[in-house]
Amino acid sequence: MDLETRTCQNHLKKESWRTVLTLAYQSLGVVYGDLSTSPLYVYKSTFDEDIMHTETNEEIYGVLSFVFWTLTLVPLLKYVFIVLKADDNGEGGTFALYSLLCRHAKLNPLPSFQLADEELSNYKKDIDTHAPTTFGAKVKSTLERYRVLQRFLLVLALIGACMVIGDGILTPAISVFSAVSGVELSLGKEHHKYVEVPVACMILIALFSLQHYGTHRVGFLFAPVVVTWLLCISAIGIYNIIHWNPYVYRALSPYYMYKFLKKTQTRGWMSLGGILLCITGSEAMFADLGHFSQLSIKIAFTSIVYPSLILAYMGQAAYLSRHHVMESDYQIGFYVSVPEKIRWPVLVIAVLAAVVGSQAIITGTFAIIKQCSALGCFPRVKILHTSSTIHGQIYIPEINWTLMLLCLAVTVGFRDTRRMGNAAGLAIITVMLVTTCLMSLVIVLCWHQSVSFAICFVIFFGTIEALYFSASLIKFLEGAWVPIAMAFIFMIVMCIWHYGSLKKYEFDLQNKVSVDWLLSLGPSLGIVRVRGIGVIHTELVSGIPAIFSHFVTNLPAFHQVLVFVCVKFVQTPHVRHEERFRVGYIGPGEYRIYRCIVRYGYRDAHKDDSQFQDDLVCNIAEFIRTGNTGLNSNAADLKNFEDSTAVGTASTHVSRVQLREDDEVKSDSVGTSELREIHPSQLTKTKKSVKFVISETTKIGRGAHEELRELMEAREAGIAYILGHYYVQAKQGSSLFRRIVINYGYEFLRRNSRPLTYALTVPHASTLEVGMVYHI
Repeated sequence: MDLETRTCQNHLKKESWRTVLTLAYQSLGVVYGDLSTSPLYVYKSTFDEDIMHTETNEEIYGVLSFVFWTLTLVPLLKYVFIVLKADDNGEGGTFALYSLLCRHAKLNPLPSFQLADEELSNYKKDIDTHAPTTFGAKVKSTLERYRVLQRFLLVLALIGACMVIGDGILTPAISVFSAVSGVELSLGKEHHKYVEVPVACMILIALFSLQHYGTHRVGFLFAPVVVTWLLCISAIGIYNIIHWNPYVYRALSPYYMYKFLKKTQTRGWMSLGGILLCITGSEAMFADLGHFSQLSIKIAFTSIVYPSLILAYMGQAAYLSRHHVMESDYQIGFYVSVPEKIRWPVLVIAVLAAVVGSQAIITGTFAIIKQCSALGCFPRVKILHTSSTIHGQIYIPEINWTLMLLCLAVTVGFRDTRRMGNAAGLAIITVMLVTTCLMSLVIVLCWHQSVSFAICFVIFFGTIEALYFSASLIKFLEGAWVPIAMAFIFMIVMCIWHYGSLKKYEFDLQNKVSVDWLLSLGPSLGIVRVRGIGVIHTELVSGIPAIFSHFVTNLPAFHQVLVFVCVKFVQTPHVRHEERFRVGYIGPGEYRIYRCIVRYGYRDAHKDDSQFQDDLVCNIAEFIRTGNTGLNSNAADLKNFEDSTAVGTASTHVSRVQLREDDEVKSDSVGTSELREIHPSQLTKTKKSVKFVISETTKIGRGAHEELRELMEAREAGIAYILGHYYVQAKQGSSLFRRIVINYGYEFLRRNSRPLTYALTVPHASTLEVGMVYHI
């Protein structure tokens, strides 16, 4: 018996390690595509103008030493051993750190936040119950007290997001252009520039044009391509080390960095912007954490990526240390160190690796924009999920074509890796600086570590990144202005949309309809109640929206069952399906008016399809079944409804109330337990039969039985969607700044963003929009 138990445990252990190694292999294609292609352009960008490659080899050895220690300290030490531990329920990235800080300090930047959201299992999962340090408690109270600091924290997170978007524009351009630049060794100097740009543009157009198919169709090729590329550059590196300079390993000593800076001085400091490109893509290790695991990413980087990159850079340095006089200045790049016989196969592999690396950053850009939109900081866009199994694979048409046009503009406008590198370097290092700042707060507030540890973290890594940041910023006129300009534009868009959305929500709160008004209408609401379910989408989590009274005042009929649905996002990456719906009454039960709050995490996929409709109806039915119909109809109890009677209900996957459509479905398909069915009226003739299936052991009162029957008849008649169509204007007496922001900025974004029907993907045939003017 003991032997069998031990064998079973060993089998589970082997299986878990097999899973980890599989994830590590898959992460090579998704996470490290960008980082692995950096040897294509690092040396070329570094030696382009600022420093010269002399016969003393002090420059090339100094650059190699800088590359080695930068790769060791930033990706390996900072990200692999420290930052990866700051995950938000398994998710990583700038918004994961921001979400952690908001939950620990209870900043709650979302206006629809409720105390019940803190009861979510994922919300409290990462919150440490240990008492914070004295300094941490002071920082927490200061953040919670001052609104200015909370806004600064949000702006800091948005700056990081804007620079990630800039990286999504610049990285495909420099990666593809550098990979294609290998043709320069086969063509004459006069002709290669006429070939590189058109070929790079064609590859970029093909790359962005295929995005709507999703990466899951060709994703199985990503890891083999990157593995082949890493093995290729490491083998070429070993060959160059052995053949040209076996003693190049001595340049790994930090002493050569000192000699480099002493000799080159200001020019050497300016060349750090090119060396910085060796860590491009390091942020992806943290941003793509949700698709893999900490251990798999660590194994992939330490065992394959890191050694391959070091060998590649050492091999290039070994070759250049024996070749001081080049035929042309532009031939100091990667391909000059590749043996001539294998140059064309390497060129093909490099182009494929560049495409894979570009695909990863494009997908990451889609993800960061989805998170910004979920937190109310980006206009509504149409988000298409290209994979039914992997939640992170999405496609945003507007953003895709915008990225393509900007990427082509950068490629055609710059036409060389030097200015592209200056632009990409500034975007990369800014994101890393934002991560360092947010991590220092996470160390104190979330990990409850000593303030000295946080200070040491900021000083050590902040100094390194500030040095590279200053070297990139000095190249402002030579390409570095591009990410600043793009980030500035995206930042204005995000701030205007966030400000306008916040003011619009405040207007909704101030103009919501009171419960007393609803009680005065009576169960029929003073109008004709027609068959069917009316779903009224609202952003309010409490109260009755103004569009309801606007509709009732102008139209003489409404549906027999009304559901006020609020779809909102919370400060956690994922919400478990069984905790997603919260259902309650508005008014007495005989009014047949319900409120349903649907909660999603900022990384969750929201699809308002037939499955969502079934989940909505089943959760209302489960709310009725559990005995929540015995509410007093007096006004005092009804006014306290929002805080007392909205309860969470289970999803259709675990609910005891199940929904069936079509009479062909047999009762034994549900399970072996005895079931009874609630049928609608036999006199009703419809195209689709709907019924609820409830276990025989469940006791239901007469009132709940009638309410379930009426809900079922309404579902069988169909669902109609009532949406608000808002026109926003600044109210009279507003300042000039508010009038410009609201009347021109926010209104322009609202008109050119996707309407609510696209964001919710509700059927147009059953949609009714109610127009209102908001004076905010």
